[in-house]
Amino acid sequence: MDNQTEIELQAAAFRRLQKHLMEDRPDVQNIDLMNMAGFCRNCLSRWYQEAATARGIEMDKEQAREAFYGMPYDRWKAQHQTEAGPEKQAAFEVAFKENVTDKE
Repeated sequence: MDNQTEIELQAAAFRRLQKHLMEDRPDVQNIDLMNMAGFCRNCLSRWYQEAATARGIEMDKEQAREAFYGMPYDRWKAQHQTEAGPEKQAAFEVAFKENVTDKE
């Protein structure tokens, strides 16, 4: 497989993952994704921002989130995010430290 085809397939897979998380399964909470998989929608938007920055494209966190979420993040939260109980929040603190904080 040539490099361009590989890049196009990777981009298509990313777009499908984004569609799945944003349209097919908006009920899956970010905290549950982080606790189980070690990443969430916010991680994906951060990786998007990092890729833009690596290519000399200025993009702040909110712009990256809007690009990934397809709307302002605050609107997404209001429409889809539910309250997480203390147990989920405690698990999130561990998952975030293991998967995000130590990586930065």
